[in-house]
Amino acid sequence: MVTYLEAELAPVKNTGQIRLYGEEAFGGMRRASRLTAMALDELAGMVKPGMTTGAIDTFLFEYGMDHGAVPATLNYRGYTHSCCTSINHVVCHGIPNDKPLREGEIVNIDVTYVLDGWHGDASRMYPVGEIKRAAQRLLEVTHECLMLGIAAVKPGARMGAIGEAIQKHAEEQRCSVVRDFCGHGIGQLFHDAPNVLHYGRADEGIEIRKGMIFTIEPMINLGRPHVKVLADGWTAVTRDRSLSAQYEHTVGVTADGCEIFTLSPKGLDRPGLPG
Repeated sequence: MVTYLEAELAPVKNTGQIRLYGEEAFGGMRRASRLTAMALDELAGMVKPGMTTGAIDTFLFEYGMDHGAVPATLNYRGYTHSCCTSINHVVCHGIPNDKPLREGEIVNIDVTYVLDGWHGDASRMYPVGEIKRAAQRLLEVTHECLMLGIAAVKPGARMGAIGEAIQKHAEEQRCSVVRDFCGHGIGQLFHDAPNVLHYGRADEGIEIRKGMIFTIEPMINLGRPHVKVLADGWTAVTRDRSLSAQYEHTVGVTADGCEIFTLSPKGLDRPGLPG
């Protein structure tokens, strides 16, 4: 049975209970999430042919430190980088390296900063130079899926409404939804209850309540939804080598919908803008 409790009464560990946060916590999440969004904005002019994901990783580490924050992924379960960089058919958890990005590639950059104990988690897709129309359309569809999922968030709805909105749009566009990974509760913990599935039915899942904070981060493939994790234990790729894309926001449930904490201050969230 799912239980909800006021976040300030809960221990800072994942107990499977659903935390309901107040305005002070929302304030902390706004600050951490804004910093993450600002960093992603800075990358818009950096992602281009010849840039390495290792250099991006170094920039994100230094940017966080300069603003009093640390990357949540650094030394998380043995991971030794400040972000994840997932290129082309890499679905998620791609590891930064010194290989230059190439014209026509697409890359997801996923970063979470911890600021004053609060986690701001977001990711965006960046085209590397000119990309093919099919890749551009995948970016557009994936962002549309994210925003449709967010639009389904309101008190009294079920979590399945988020997944249904995402799945319906992706499949209408002849794309597929990755089912091996999901969004998650977040706050003073990096990963918390509940899991946020990106597929399903509106009458499934737990009830959404005011004060919940979680990520929505659909991974959408041009081909089939099946993935595999490589021998490094992190990098997930599409089994059919089809392109994959992902966009992610952190949201907090309000009285009549939700607040998107990780919106770009410069309006650079959407595909087709400089990046």
